[in-house]
Amino acid sequence: MEIESAKVIAAAISIGFGAIGPGIGEGIIAGKALEAMGRNPEISNDIFSKMIVSMAICESTAIYALVVSFIILFAV
Repeated sequence: MEIESAKVIAAAISIGFGAIGPGIGEGIIAGKALEAMGRNPEISNDIFSKMIVSMAICESTAIYALVVSFIILFAV
């Protein structure tokens, strides 16, 4: 039973640390994009589309951390 609990703890730490960075990054991206849209509303559509792409790339890091935690949990 000790190995199972170690797997659960390792998976929790993996997804916990793996989600902190993208969460902070997405907040910074959204804040800066909204600031840029406020300063220059004429190109807000262009800024918005680039913001969505940047947030998707940032979110992929959290998805990789989720996959690693699943591998830790369900690997033999």
